[in-house]
Amino acid sequence: MHALDRALVLGAGGLVGTAWTAGIASGLRRSGVDLGEAELIVGTSAGAITAALLATGQDPDRLAAPVRPAGSDSTPPQVDGRSVGEAFAVLGNAASDPAGARRRVGQIALAAETGPEQAHVARMRAMVGADQWPDRQLLIPAVDAETGEQEVFDRASGAPLSSAVAASTAFPGIYPPITINGRRYMDGALQSATNAGLAAGARTLVVIDPQAHLFPRELLHQELAVAAAHTVVTIEPDPESIRAFGSDLNDRTAWEPAYQAGLRQAADAAEQLGLAWKTGSDTD
Repeated sequence: MHALDRALVLGAGGLVGTAWTAGIASGLRRSGVDLGEAELIVGTSAGAITAALLATGQDPDRLAAPVRPAGSDSTPPQVDGRSVGEAFAVLGNAASDPAGARRRVGQIALAAETGPEQAHVARMRAMVGADQWPDRQLLIPAVDAETGEQEVFDRASGAPLSSAVAASTAFPGIYPPITINGRRYMDGALQSATNAGLAAGARTLVVIDPQAHLFPRELLHQELAVAAAHTVVTIEPDPESIRAFGSDLNDRTAWEPAYQAGLRQAADAAEQLGLAWKTGSDTD
């Protein structure tokens, strides 16, 4: 038996991945497939932004263009390029123990000069448009910057929704680790780009993975085996969307092209997903 009918997993992908995922969700909604109907939504890193929008019942069209906080909170990110490079070097070392690598990256993140935490929380609050957690089950994973261990935030965590999203999107050297309940947390994608294993128990599982073209699929396959869904649908960027992304996933000028690419690709995704999504609750 499956405890849930439908679950949705939204993966990491930087600024352009955020825009593309929102475009996919918007286009699917226009085609009659509302991803916000999922009983469980898991959002990692960039995926946490659209996950929060959908779970709180908002229209993902909110992200058709970049959203910035007003006033003094509109300061752009203070990127520490050296720390970003060091983090990627650690993560790219295939010989490293994953847990040890995350701890080392956490040290880099804590030492990086990336501006105040509250500025990043304000950015995420502006994008998400909510601080209250929804009744719908929403899981937002992050990684403890000191221990390298995963923490999964939900409505029982005692943290504002915008802080959880900020933590999950806090890539070392780009954004500061976010303090929640006395601990500092960084990007949830340092554990997994999708964390699809958190969606265990659903009959129908939809995974939207903006970085599918960039990394090996072994970890996702392992996580899908853990999730053990009856039906799995994965949506990943097609060649035209990949071209719209460009070479830098954090290039703000690619936001609108990526969003439009998601809207366009949603037509194919709706055909791929529609029957599974609409009939997911018919039987078990």
